[in-house]
Amino acid sequence: MHLHIVSFNVPWPADYGGVIDVYYRIVALSNAGVHIHLHCYTYGRQRADELERWCDEVCYYPRETGIRHQLERRPYIVASRCSEALLLRLQQDSHPILLEGLHNCWLLEHLAGQGRRLIVRAHNVEHDYYAALAAVEKRHWKRLFFRTEARKLHRYETQLTKATTVLAISDTDAAHFRAIGCADVRLLPPSHGHTKVTSLIGRGDYVLYHGNLSVPENINAVHYLLEQVADRCPYQFIVAGRNPDEELQHTIAKHRNVRLLANPDDDTMHHLLREAQVNLLLTWQATGVKLKLMNALYEGRHCLVNSPMVEGTSLATACVVADTPSEILQSLAYLMKADFSEEKRQLRVAILELADPMHDIAATLLEQLDT
Repeated sequence: MHLHIVSFNVPWPADYGGVIDVYYRIVALSNAGVHIHLHCYTYGRQRADELERWCDEVCYYPRETGIRHQLERRPYIVASRCSEALLLRLQQDSHPILLEGLHNCWLLEHLAGQGRRLIVRAHNVEHDYYAALAAVEKRHWKRLFFRTEARKLHRYETQLTKATTVLAISDTDAAHFRAIGCADVRLLPPSHGHTKVTSLIGRGDYVLYHGNLSVPENINAVHYLLEQVADRCPYQFIVAGRNPDEELQHTIAKHRNVRLLANPDDDTMHHLLREAQVNLLLTWQATGVKLKLMNALYEGRHCLVNSPMVEGTSLATACVVADTPSEILQSLAYLMKADFSEEKRQLRVAILELADPMHDIAATLLEQLDT
């Protein structure tokens, strides 16, 4: 079986949420015997030889950024990815196509209604995601861009109704896509590469927050952590993630019990996740499923989260949920003294087997391609 996959970015290295989902889906499908023809945009990332391991063909296309595309009626994330070369390549055969994200749904305008299987992986409800970005963005021009993009995405998501199947990442998202008229919506958990829980028994001595530190949502979460939590308790905190700006670095440096690790490599990140006593994860965007939560559940000890982090999922029972500073502080006071036991690890294994059936990823997709 042959399958075209159109990715919004080069999915290697698999070092942030969206591309992690794409990369490990490619691996699962390749291991299941699917011949993959991968198409991806080079946007801030280089060509990757790693992808040749899993794909019969890897094609790259430039993302056309600039103000001209921001002024189009289509959302910028779509308008900047309209490649005539890609369309011509896809029209050379009749293989099924998996479009990663609304970013690539301009292709539905050209290929829908021709009897071809067109599957869209919806990573989240994009207009909700961009509206949430606008809510935490402090720069006026950037906030205006996010608000404008959110309005455009809200209008444009009706393109999803042209797809044969929409693969939603959470129950909440699935209900939304059915409500806007998508005829066939299936739930597909995020692909992340974990196959077993490797959490260490015992106790660590620090609290870990991790995420992409150039993303406004995560920057906002770090400031909340510093002001509402770290300053009010005696525990050691580590903040780890990609590309923190100088302002964030300077702010973190003012706090004696908080240490910043910028751009940790994979081995360091795995070590931090496993050795932490508590993985503290905060978000105010209840969109999709946060892959950093999956990493913490599979590799870490105690997971302390707020409600939006687990909304629309069945993962709350694997975490301690706290929504106010006082609740977070109270939970930390308990968790920092509580050993992570073998009994707790086995309970997490049982929860994840029900909530995150990773063994079904390839089978679910293959079912879509065969029907």
